[in-house]
Order: sequence, then structure tokens, then C-alpha cells
Amino acid sequence: RTQAEMAHTCRGTINLSTAHIDTEDSCNIVLSNGGRTYHLKANSEVERQRWVTALELAKAKAIRMRNNQSDDSGDEEPASQSDKSELHSTLKTLSSKLEDLSTCNDLIAKHGAALQRSLSELENLKLPAESGEKIKAVNERATLFRITSNAMINACRDFLDLAETHSRKWQRALQYEREQRIRLEETIEQLAKQHNSLERACRGAPGLSSSSTGITSTAKGGVQSAKGEASDEDEETEYFDAMEDAPAFITVTADPKHHRRSGSNLSGASEGHPEDWNLEDSVFESSNQSSYNESTCKDLVPKKRRRTRIPDKPNYSLNLWSIMKNCIGKELSKIPMPVNFNEPLSMLQRLTEDLEYHELLDKAVKCESSTEQMCFVAAFSVSSYSTTVHRTAKPFNPLLGETYELDRLEEFGFRSLCEQVSHHPPAAAHHVYSKRGWTLWQEITIASKFRGKYLSIMPLGAIHLEFHSSGNHYVWRKVTSTVHNIIVGKLWIDQSGEIEIVNHKSKDKCQLKFTPYSYFSRDIPRKVTGVVSDAGGKAHYVMSGTWDEKMECSKIVQSSHGSTSTEGKQKTVYQTLSPKVLWKKYPLPENAENMYFFSDLALTLNEPEERVAPTDSRLRPDQRLMESGRWDEANVEKQRLEEKQRAVRRRREAEAVEALEEGKDYEGYIPLWFERKVDAVTGELICVYKGGYWEAKDKQDWSTCPDIF
Repeated sequence: RTQAEMAHTCRGTINLSTAHIDTEDSCNIVLSNGGRTYHLKANSEVERQRWVTALELAKAKAIRMRNNQSDDSGDEEPASQSDKSELHSTLKTLSSKLEDLSTCNDLIAKHGAALQRSLSELENLKLPAESGEKIKAVNERATLFRITSNAMINACRDFLDLAETHSRKWQRALQYEREQRIRLEETIEQLAKQHNSLERACRGAPGLSSSSTGITSTAKGGVQSAKGEASDEDEETEYFDAMEDAPAFITVTADPKHHRRSGSNLSGASEGHPEDWNLEDSVFESSNQSSYNESTCKDLVPKKRRRTRIPDKPNYSLNLWSIMKNCIGKELSKIPMPVNFNEPLSMLQRLTEDLEYHELLDKAVKCESSTEQMCFVAAFSVSSYSTTVHRTAKPFNPLLGETYELDRLEEFGFRSLCEQVSHHPPAAAHHVYSKRGWTLWQEITIASKFRGKYLSIMPLGAIHLEFHSSGNHYVWRKVTSTVHNIIVGKLWIDQSGEIEIVNHKSKDKCQLKFTPYSYFSRDIPRKVTGVVSDAGGKAHYVMSGTWDEKMECSKIVQSSHGSTSTEGKQKTVYQTLSPKVLWKKYPLPENAENMYFFSDLALTLNEPEERVAPTDSRLRPDQRLMESGRWDEANVEKQRLEEKQRAVRRRREAEAVEALEEGKDYEGYIPLWFERKVDAVTGELICVYKGGYWEAKDKQDWSTCPDIF
């Protein structure tokens, strides 16, 4: 299939070219690709082996097809109009020559048959014996000529059929490119209309206090046009497995001393005890507003002096249109990008950056109640997005086998290791151990699509967090990130979707909703709301805040069912105590706008360190050159590294095909520090840390590391 056809496969389809095929036992097969896993069971071991062989052969064929397509169009410059005209002319000439060849084939067949008949007639004539033998020899040679001619005719006919088939394929490719160009032109026109309508709405608004009224009256047409365009956008929207809607609720702050009011219209569906919300005896004490800065500042005092700035970002101009016009509908990881779009960190380092607010997990360890602990885990899951609000640049795609370590065992009690375990699709495995009582691990696959108006980034895979003393095991998944104004206007990022955090030991749940940003919404931007409930469904805490600033937690003392909303849903009313701040974003360092808006932690992630593995992201030359401001050299080095990786990939695929032809097993790329296992909680095939890295670091024995730089 072409890339255009692959984009419209049925839900549940697995792309074999990037799939992992494993066997559990004598009859079971595990087929995994990113966040999707299928468990297949055969009737016998013989049948299982037949299926595995067939799947491996199909995978090798899919890899060859993908490479042919990517070699044709993946890394080349977009074809101009003159190139298209030349291709049309070439196809027309080829078709004409093929018709001539077909005519010649028919003539050869016709004249060859006539020559054969003439020689047969001569052989039947009464001639001297010597002449008869010569005629017989000539007849044999004519027969050989006819056989050879027939073979050539058949080969020509096959070539003709193949050329006609590819001609249709090329025509479809050209038609697809025309449609994409037309769609892009329409998108730009719609963006211009929206931009103009919003400008008129802003000019018509008398002030911020009455901005909602002004926008409603002045930009009515603009609002209607935006709603009308939503239907066009729906055609391009990707759909995923549905989650339950986050519960619609209203919170009312109650006085702890008088929360049971006689005149209250709230019927006591569930009640809590306000005396449980005692800051003096609760772990929440270290998270309230007054003590927050004191506690975190003490934690942030480093034992080792680390850098606080990097070279300022240079101001390079770039022809964005020349790159973007050929990217619509393609996987972002397959588009050749200059470093001008990047920030000097790899995706492994961005993944490690989720640990910036690790002290939330240290506090969660001290919680005696699993629902209280869930509040801190929920705040931690939201805090990982705080660094993205100004970070519109793209991190470097890690090379296969690239690693990144962050050893803060002495300073903050944890050490982290990431490894790139797959290249297509790009997947990174991450493992964090804290001596303060928790372990976190995940395998994240990034799926991304450029849609003309915006770029959608969908992290696939589950995040696992386990607390050592209690055994509480939490699992959740990330939401979708969207980069807006790719072509027109200033880039900005939004997070939208839902996160369901489940404690698989106690069955507690927390449903968080990330509200997408809207020009005309009355909600605060980047809003996050949620409810923490126990195994029986009883709500205990309300979570509220924004993913770029802070998260608060309010204890529920009473809940009831309120009035029915206009959408026909019945809202729940929660009467809560005063909220407590669990997490607040650290301020950005001085001059952050000239340092890619890096946080204090991000500034240290690419700081050179001794004794790290030779595959560590800190040693990647193109990333180091970019950080130093030498972008032209970085682009040259980036192309060299990518071509080196392609050569290794082609060699590995050739070995796989050779092994399959010989009937041997080929395991493919095997991660160095991680191994694939079926997760007992989610049932997915994921990469988990198998050990050995920190021991190898102590011995400085990196002999098993590949040469990727």
C-alpha cells in the first residue's frame, strides 16, 4: 500500500513492518506495535510455528515495501511543477515505446512461425541426404530461435504489465499530491478568514471586563464560521478508544465548623469528616502555600554545583514553506528536519524532565491513606506538562540504542535511565529508582501527525509507579499535545484529553480532564479538574488547577446530585473544605526566553558529565554543536548520523531476509539495558529494565555498547 492508503486503514490494524512478534509458550503468539498488543493462540505448536513463519515473511515484505516508498519520496526535495510535467512526459513516452515493443513482439512471433513452417516444408522435399541434414540443422536452430524469442516475448509482456501497473501507481501518487496541495490552499484561506474575524472581534471589544459581550455581538459571523469549519476539521481528526466522560460536578467551599447547615439544600449522599483535614496531622502540611516555598527551596539546594545557563539561541532565518508543504499527512519522525526546528535536548532528556517535581512522590510515600497518596500522584502527572507551555521547539529524535542517565541519587535520592528501544515507530523505555520509596517505569511511543493547521502529538503507552512500602501500583497514560499556528501566527501548545489514574492494589481512581483552550470559553486557560474516588466509587477529593501553574486539592465533606444541565446530564455538587496547594510551578530562570525557555533542571540535562555511557545523549555531536550555536555544522552532523543509522537499518533488514530464506530465526534489534515482557497489570508487551547499567558504570565497562555516534 501507498502511504496515502495506509492512512485510511481500519481501527485495530497493526503495521507489520514495525511490529514485534514474540512467542509466550508452545501455542501463544504476542503481536505488539506501540500501545496495541494482540494475544493469538494456535491449536498446536506446529500451527503456531506456521503462523510465526507466515507473519515473519509478511513483516519482511512489509519492510521492503516501506523502504521502497521511503526511498522514493521520504528524504528527497519536494517535486516542482516542472518535475511533474517532466514525469508526465516521461510516462507518455514510456507508454508509446511500450506499444512499439508490443508490436515488435507480435511481428517476431508471426515471422518466427512463418520461418518454422517454411523450413518444415523444405525438410519434406526430396533432396540429397547432405542437403536434408543441413536443412534439419537449420530447422533445429530455428526452433531454438523461436524458443528464445518466445521467452523474450514473455519477458517483454511481463515488463509491459509491470510498467502499466507502476504507471497507474505514479498517476495515483500525482493525484494524491495535487489533492494535498489543494487542501493546504483551502486551509490557508480558512486560517486567513479566522485571523481576520478574530482581529475584528478584538477591535470591537470595548475592554477586558466586557470582552465576552463585545465578541459575541461584533464577531458573530466569525464565531459561526469557526463552527462551520469544525465540521471540515472533523474529517481529519484521529479517533481513539473512548474513555468515560469526566464527571460533571460543582464544588462549594464549606466552613469546617459549620458544614452541616440546617438550611442546606444538599442531601447527604456521602459525607466526610472535617477533622480529617487537619494540617497539623496531615502530610498535606508540607504542601500548603505558606510552607511550600520553604520546603522546596531546602530540597533544591544542590550538593554539586551545576550550570545555570547555556549559550543564547542564535537568530537564524528559515524558509518554513519549502519544508512544510511536503509534510502534510506524514509521520513527523519520517520528515527530514533541520536543527532550526529543534531544541538542544533529545526526546530521552525531555522524558527525564518529567521528574522535575519528583518531591511530590517523596511526599506521597509518607501518606497513610491511599486516596491522599492518589492526590499527590495526580499532581505529579499534571506537573510533567508545566515545562511545555513555552517549549514549541522539537527535541532531537534519539538514535536507536541511544541512552540517557540522570544520576541524582546523592542529591535527591533517585537515578533515572532511558534507552531508545525502537526507531520506527520511535519508542523509548524509561526506568527510575528512588531510595526514598518509589519506582517509576514506562515505555512511550510517540505518534505524530501534521494536519496543516496544527500538529498532534500522541504519546502511546502506560506509565507505572509503585511505592515500595505499601505496594500501591498506579498506572496512567498521557494526554494529546497539540501545536497550533504551524503556518500562520505564533506557535503555541495546548494539552487536551483525559487521564485516568488507577491504583491496581486498592482500586482507587482519579479522573483528570484537561480542557482544550478556546477563544470564546469563560474557563481559565489550561484548566485541569478531577475527582479522586475509592474502590466503591465514593468521591474523597476534588482536584483543580492548571497544567502550567499549580494544582490544588479539596477534601469533600458532602456530596449530592444537583440540577440537570442543558445537555441532559445531572451534575454532582461537592461541598468541600478550603483547597490546599499540592504543586506549584517553579519560576523560569533569568533570560529563559533566550535559552529555549528551559527550566533550571532542563539547563543541566545536557551538561557534560564524566563516566557516562558512550551512547549517552550528552555525547551526541549534532546536539552539542546546536547548543553551542553552530547550527550549520549541526545540520551537517545530523545528516551524517541519520545516514549512518539508515545504513545499519538496511544491513539489519538484509540479515533478517537472509535468515528467513534460510529458515532461521532472526531476533532483530535487542535493547541493551531493557527487555520485553508482558506486563501483568495491563497485559501489554513493554520494555522493562533488566539491570546492569549502573554496575557497568561503576566498572566503566561499556564493551557491549554499540557505536552510534
